[in-house]
Amino acid sequence: MDRVPTSALILGLAGLIPFAWGALTLAAPGLADWGVRALGPRFIGPYVQLSYGIVILSFMSGVLWGFATRATGTVAATTGYALSVIPALWAFFMVGGGPVTAAMNLIFGFVGLLLLDWTFWRQGLAPDWWMRLRLILTAGVVAALGYTALA
Repeated sequence: MDRVPTSALILGLAGLIPFAWGALTLAAPGLADWGVRALGPRFIGPYVQLSYGIVILSFMSGVLWGFATRATGTVAATTGYALSVIPALWAFFMVGGGPVTAAMNLIFGFVGLLLLDWTFWRQGLAPDWWMRLRLILTAGVVAALGYTALA
């Protein structure tokens, strides 16, 4: 695997901030109180993680759709398009039922997304460095959501 471009790595890591922030505000009540005053209750604890997680799974569906456009042949392209919508549909149908259930379902969604990333990467539709970046980011997301699910 090639080196991850610096800009992609920095922006990807920055995308972990809402997940980490949500876990931190669960772990530190004082930080949560400050967050409510400064940002509002939507932007602390599981609320920020779950809403942002839905957005990111949907965004990643779009990324996979873009990879599917590189597939050659009708069957490969159709399969790619069909696979690409799974993360968004998962987020839409499976994230609900309280913070613990929603966090667990997001974890499953991000692990499933990693499998889809690998599938597109293996077919040569994603950049060579893609899996290196996705492994780092998925580990961060799963760790933060895991804290919420177990808290």
